[in-house]
Amino acid sequence: MEPPRECRQETPAIREAAAEFLSLIGPEELERCLFAETLAVVAAEGQAAGQRWAAARWAPYEREGAPARRCLLVQAGSRSRRHGVPASSTLKAYVTLQLETLEQEEQERLELRAHPIVRRTHMVSHQHGMTVTKNFQEGKAEPHCWSFSYSWAELQGLVLEGANLLLLRVMACRQIVPPGLVFPTIDTEGHLCTSSYCPLGIQQQAVGSAEAEVFVIKRAVHTSTGVSTIWHSSFLPSGRLARMEQVGCPMLVLLQDESVLGKTDGVEPQPPFPKQPLDWEEDIQLWSWFMDRKEELQASHAAYVQQHPELRALLSDFLQALLLQQPCDPISFAAQFFAHQQRPRTPFTSTGAASPSPPPHRPLANRE
Repeated sequence: MEPPRECRQETPAIREAAAEFLSLIGPEELERCLFAETLAVVAAEGQAAGQRWAAARWAPYEREGAPARRCLLVQAGSRSRRHGVPASSTLKAYVTLQLETLEQEEQERLELRAHPIVRRTHMVSHQHGMTVTKNFQEGKAEPHCWSFSYSWAELQGLVLEGANLLLLRVMACRQIVPPGLVFPTIDTEGHLCTSSYCPLGIQQQAVGSAEAEVFVIKRAVHTSTGVSTIWHSSFLPSGRLARMEQVGCPMLVLLQDESVLGKTDGVEPQPPFPKQPLDWEEDIQLWSWFMDRKEELQASHAAYVQQHPELRALLSDFLQALLLQQPCDPISFAAQFFAHQQRPRTPFTSTGAASPSPPPHRPLANRE
């Protein structure tokens, strides 16, 4: 399906300037941007509301029928609560050294107990350009799916979210943003639009109980509807994010780990993936898996009990024997009872129900 004509940005000059800027980014600059970071999501009143993490590293990109390519793997995610409802988002992108996106997948999930909402956006490049596929699903209803396609001529200088993370780190390390810097991008609806960058200067900002000098960059995504989404991102000289705020959003992202201030700008050898605290009841994906597995086990257990009615007779005999004898050690009593129990015939009719021990003259091996 083709996007509406008004969503296509006929700006060849912007695309050419963007492509030229990206071509001047060297591999050594990108090497400095390969690290992992974890920040806190904080509500406007200062209360902790979640966590955000991002990481970039070298990785092979494999596609069926094509040789593997060495590229940059960018991964990011967040989890928080929106008006008391757990929400999460994930990003995974394979990006070349020229910051061209080979493939990217984004997912947003709002965990409403009865009807969780999931939005997925998948973008993949091919010989003719790029295809954008979007999925929307609410609860257990059938997902809605639609897709757009763009030619390479329209995508010159394109910077998607994964590449944007690396681009911001590069400019933060340079502490320079050229005036009038604009790139083509794709908005949340899958339509081609533009994103602009401009510097807001060097400022002082608190990091935990310390204070650090940060370089602030403003990024705005301009859609065809005339509505712009704006972020203010503050970076340390090492390129690490110290603060990110979306204008008009009650949540912001803050760096609270002071130890990051002592890190040098040198290359870090393949940093470990950030370890996240596991709170499965708050993690919407783990909660969903738990509920699915719970329902699966309940159905399996019910089917097994229905297929084996002798279980009810066996349990009835055991409870009758337990209540009649009232042993001081019910665990040992249960072990003896079930070790020597005969196959029950009907509830409360087993002749050995009151005694857990078999008659001594009848070997266990010869029992029916």
